[in-house]
Amino acid sequence: MNKSTVLIIDDESSIQKLLQIILESHDFKVIQATSGLEGLKLAASHLPDVILLDLGLPDISGHEVLLQLKDWFSKSVIMLSVQNSENDIVQALDNGATDYLTKPFRTGELIARIRAAIRRSATDQKTAQWTFHQLRIDLVARVVWKNDQVVKLTQTEFNLLVFFAKNEGRVLTHQQLLKEIWGVGSQLETQYLRVFVGTLRKKIEDNPNQPEHLITENGVGYRFQA
Repeated sequence: MNKSTVLIIDDESSIQKLLQIILESHDFKVIQATSGLEGLKLAASHLPDVILLDLGLPDISGHEVLLQLKDWFSKSVIMLSVQNSENDIVQALDNGATDYLTKPFRTGELIARIRAAIRRSATDQKTAQWTFHQLRIDLVARVVWKNDQVVKLTQTEFNLLVFFAKNEGRVLTHQQLLKEIWGVGSQLETQYLRVFVGTLRKKIEDNPNQPEHLITENGVGYRFQA
């Protein structure tokens, strides 16, 4: 079985070494770059399964790397940052990052995020049905089951759930969700989105106050996890 390849773009040698040890111990193949331009070249020549990208690079910013990757790289990019700035995180996600981790991060969380990213990339989005533990979504019949019981959803609730499921494990910003479901011009209606997410949680979660699937990323958006 071929190992999944992870490209690390980070100029801190201590972080590079730590990530290499962690990833290789979990059976990933690792390639490394210490600048944005070197990272772009390696991404093009190796086409890794996941990129771990630091925002603070010595030549071009991580945001610029994201913008250049956005045109042709279809796999996941996980942003690494010491900055826990909501604006910085939202900008990176809007520029094409699929997830983010703030340094220092836990090993278990890092590996879980990478595996989710690879699983998401490998999923055939054209499949007619998706199953997430007790949830089952039929895209053709537009029906959702929870524990084999039909869940009654409005058209908007169904579209929202499908968009979440299609991006399982990925952080989606408020703006991305509003634009996808309600269109251009609605990106500022975050309270509107919260109402729909709250209603959806009541229908698909065992405990809406402690959701297992629709996870809030404070100040940023939401993440759907299986």
